[in-house]
Amino acid sequence: MTDSDTAYLTPVIDEDGAPFWEYAAQGQLRVQACASCDELRFPPRPCCPHCQSFDSTWRRMSGRGRIWSYVLPHPPLLPGYAEQAPYNAVVVELVDAPHIRLVGNVVAAADAPLNSVDPPRLRVGAPVRVAFTEAGGGVTVPRWLLER
Repeated sequence: MTDSDTAYLTPVIDEDGAPFWEYAAQGQLRVQACASCDELRFPPRPCCPHCQSFDSTWRRMSGRGRIWSYVLPHPPLLPGYAEQAPYNAVVVELVDAPHIRLVGNVVAAADAPLNSVDPPRLRVGAPVRVAFTEAGGGVTVPRWLLER
């Protein structure tokens, strides 16, 4: 079974988060920013929690981060992931915005299987960079590659 024909979870795209996924489809990692006070926020939402402005923009990030936390699910919680075990689920803290953290997987290449990175290579603080892949249903998701 290949990554492309496995039934993985895909995000539910709402109005506030739609631009994030549109930029991901273009190979860009962008985070919502308040157009009034310039604070970054994730997950996307209509109102700034700092100044209560409803004006926002999307700021391009470098795509670099570090592993803030990770887990190797044992056993996999969903049947579609069983053949990929052991795989990882990571929380990545963005270098450009340390208070912004994204969830994903560390893989050997954007379209590689979820189990393509040997678990002992993972460690908290390891530098990563974003890569994008089609996850099904026309949705492109960010994944993470270990930096050398």
